[in-house]
Amino acid sequence: MSEKSESFKIVSDNRQARFQYEILETYEAGIELVGTEVKSIREGKVNLRDGFALVRDGEVLLLNVHVSPHKTASQFFNHDPRRTRKLLLHRQEIRKLVGRVEQQGLTLVPLKMYFKGGWVKVDLGLAKGKKLHDKREDVKRRDDQREMQRAMKNR
Repeated sequence: MSEKSESFKIVSDNRQARFQYEILETYEAGIELVGTEVKSIREGKVNLRDGFALVRDGEVLLLNVHVSPHKTASQFFNHDPRRTRKLLLHRQEIRKLVGRVEQQGLTLVPLKMYFKGGWVKVDLGLAKGKKLHDKREDVKRRDDQREMQRAMKNR
């Protein structure tokens, strides 16, 4: 009974999304890529900061995620850095997302991109935008936690 060990290597993390949005649910999705994109992602040349996902015609599409062109590939074989990429989810998950995104006005935001067992995966967060006062509250709470940790450490 030898189980295949799942390697888990985070390539890119969108920490800004957790500050700007309140994450309600997360989904793991596969992503449809071309060869040069996989090579660039292995090198960690991905930017998720401005990315978002849409549900159109029963498909989930990842938009505005920048994957740098591979440096050793020719221009002819290289990919467009900001092309629209298809995300791979189960039909039930897509149906659930359609309802939540269209009716409740929520957003799909990529949280992190990683390799899992040789496949590139994206964590999508079903998110609700935060207001300015919510962001200030989070910063204040974080600073208070830091102060308490320092006080406990210095005792």
